[in-house]
Amino acid sequence: MKRNNLSVVNKVVQSSPAVKQPKLGFYSSLNQTHTYTVLLDWGSLPHYVVLRIFQYLPLMDRARASSVCKRWNEVFHIPDLWRKFEFELNKSATSYFNSTHPDLIQQIIKKHAAHLQYVSFKVDSSTESAEAACDILSQLVNCSIQTLGLISTAKPSFMNVSKSHFVSALTVVFVNSKSLSSIKIEDTPVDDPSLKILVANNSDTLRRLKMSSCPHVSSDGILCVADHCQGLRELALNYYMLSDELLLALSSETHVNLEHLRIDVVSENPGQIKFLSIKKQSWDVLIKHSPGVNVVMYFFLYEEELETFFKEETPVTHLYFGRSISKAILGRIGLNCPRLIELVVCANGLQALDNELICIAEHCKNLTALGLSECEVSCSAFIEFVRLCGRRLTQLSIMEEVLIPDDDYSLDEIHAEVSKYLGRVWFPDVMPLW
Repeated sequence: MKRNNLSVVNKVVQSSPAVKQPKLGFYSSLNQTHTYTVLLDWGSLPHYVVLRIFQYLPLMDRARASSVCKRWNEVFHIPDLWRKFEFELNKSATSYFNSTHPDLIQQIIKKHAAHLQYVSFKVDSSTESAEAACDILSQLVNCSIQTLGLISTAKPSFMNVSKSHFVSALTVVFVNSKSLSSIKIEDTPVDDPSLKILVANNSDTLRRLKMSSCPHVSSDGILCVADHCQGLRELALNYYMLSDELLLALSSETHVNLEHLRIDVVSENPGQIKFLSIKKQSWDVLIKHSPGVNVVMYFFLYEEELETFFKEETPVTHLYFGRSISKAILGRIGLNCPRLIELVVCANGLQALDNELICIAEHCKNLTALGLSECEVSCSAFIEFVRLCGRRLTQLSIMEEVLIPDDDYSLDEIHAEVSKYLGRVWFPDVMPLW
């Protein structure tokens, strides 16, 4: 609302004969006058106050507010307000988000590119949106970006863009920023040569690199990053990029301790059965060098494809299974994953996992979180599992359908026993009925 409109409203309130004004003391009148003065002159608010307000406003509301007065327009162009920006690019009328207006995009490129530090591109499933994101990237020649994220909200639309177009646009940012710290370029056609350009210009600043599902990146490309980026703390990649050589490179003396290693285990080719087995010695070297590292593994494999894994000690800390796994695999996890902190099993079938869960509770002394969906566990075995883990279980998400009543406990009794061992009230999760 503009200041002139406030003035009109205020005069009407003061002069209206229908409103009986109460008698006020001197101090009350002074306070009321001060309040009216503040209402009449929003433009006198300090820059830092207006800036703080603008930071909470959606982009279009912020743009409209900038037209209220000259002072607010000045705040609209303060560099601090443009350090973080999300480009939303959408070609579908059914998308849940609105596209950033083209005029605003051009204004940012012309006036605020040098101020951008935290930038993300959110695109829908259309190739046109991904190409538009590449066009914007190619124009950021005066940027000093620290965080860059490319996000496909549906299918990976960046993969439909010409590889040369994508790489050319991305390397503009790699070459000109020279201060990139965190990069999320998953599901994109990034390749080894572009990673070498990234390393050549940002080796001293790179801390986080997320690049799962990048088929044009080989283990050589990741090795290049590992060899030259001494400050690398977080790395996300597909299992097919992993190798003994890479783990040894991440464990070299020149590297600071890696804090987070995320590995997506997905079939490179549908129906692929065999996966390269990483040697225990390579894992041991990594853990010796980075004893606090979280090794997170997401599995999207069929049961027969899992046979390569967990046959010997593996230092995984977080395990997520998006498909069904067998009792045998779950039993091997209990015996060979002593560092396990979190376990989520999407499905198992109709075989009760009583012994396997108890084995995990006995051997995985760091386990704090468990999630079970389409599985079966007897109530007695589940209570024994909770008793063994005790109050260190901070997260326990179990679907009610997982728990099978037995001679000792019914579903009505189980929540009280589990709550007793957890030290807090607990109930199984219930599937919503809609």
